[in-house]
Amino acid sequence: MRDPPTASGIPRVLASPVERKHDKLPLLARLGVCWTVLRTQLGPLTLANPVMSASGTFGAGLEGRAFADLSGLGALVSKTVTVVPWHGNPPQRIVETPAGMLNSIGLENRGADYFLRETLPAMRAIGPPVIVNIGGESVDDFVALAERFSAAGVDALEVNLSCPNVQGGRLLFSTDPKMTEVAMRRVKEAATVPVFAKLSPNVTDITEIARAAEAGGADGITAINTLIGMAVDWRRGRAVLGRTIGGLSGPAIRPVALRMVHQVRQAVRLPILGCGGIASAEDALQFLAAGADAVQVGTASFVDPARMTRIVDDMRHLLEDAGTTVRQLIGAVSATGRTPGREAPQP
Repeated sequence: MRDPPTASGIPRVLASPVERKHDKLPLLARLGVCWTVLRTQLGPLTLANPVMSASGTFGAGLEGRAFADLSGLGALVSKTVTVVPWHGNPPQRIVETPAGMLNSIGLENRGADYFLRETLPAMRAIGPPVIVNIGGESVDDFVALAERFSAAGVDALEVNLSCPNVQGGRLLFSTDPKMTEVAMRRVKEAATVPVFAKLSPNVTDITEIARAAEAGGADGITAINTLIGMAVDWRRGRAVLGRTIGGLSGPAIRPVALRMVHQVRQAVRLPILGCGGIASAEDALQFLAAGADAVQVGTASFVDPARMTRIVDDMRHLLEDAGTTVRQLIGAVSATGRTPGREAPQP
C-alpha cells in the first residue's frame, strides 16, 4: 500500500519495506547486477538507467546529496543557466495546487561564469553524466552558452526553448517552428556535445515543433515543460503569483505529458526525455512505453528529495518481475507497427 499523498497528490514514500532494506547498499552496487535491465541510449550517450532530474527542480544536485546517494542516477540535469545572472520574478513564486504546483521562479541563477567556476566541478563530482540546461532571450545567448559549455566538456546540453516565466510568457522559441529550427541549427553549429530541445506543451501541435527541432539538427527532445496556469485570491481580487501566471507541474499534467510524448515519438526519430508529473516507477515506465528513452523527475523531488533513487530501485524490481528491460519497453505503445517487447536495434 502506498503512503498517504500530500496535498499535491504526490505520495511521500514509494518504496516497500523490502526495497527499503536494499537502500542500505550503495546505489552503484545495486545497479552493477542490473545494467542490462535498466540501461538506455540517448544517441551517443549510454546511461546506466533512464532516471534523471528535471531542470529547475533539483538545482545542480548538490543539496540532494544530503538525502540520497545520487551517484547511480542516469544523469543530473542542471537548473537553467543564462549568460549573465538573472534575478528571477517577484514573489509570490510558488503555489501548491490540488495535484501539483504552480511556479513562477523566472530562471533565477548566478550566470554562466559562476556556474562554470563553482557549480560544474561540484556537480561532476557527484558521478552521473551532467546535462546543462541553457536559457536566454536571443539565439546569440544560446550560441554563447553552447560554445562555453561544450568547451567545458559537459555530457550534453538541454536548450530551454519553453520556459513560460520569461519573455512575458510569449514562448517565442517553442511556439514558432521557424524560430525553433533556427535556434537549434545555430546551437548545433556551436556545440560539440549532444543537444536536446526542451519543448512547451502550450502549443496547438507539439509534433510541428518537434519536427522543426529535428530539422534544425537537435539530437533529442525533452517533452514536456510546464503548462501555463494561474491562481487567484478572490478575497483580495488579485492573482496569487507575483507575475500572475506560472508553470503547472506535478501529477495533474501527467496524462497530457504522456500523450505528447507518444505524439512526438510518432513524429520524429530522435531520443526523447519524457517528463511531466512522474512520481513513481510505474509512472516512469508508462512514459517509456509511450516512447520516451529516459525520464526526468521534477515536482516529486520537492516532496521527497530521495525520490529519484527510489524510482530507480522500484523500476528494477518491476522490470525484473515482468521479465523485460528498459530498452525492450521503449515505444511499446506505438502506432508505427513496432512489436512491443522487441529490443530496438543497437546503435
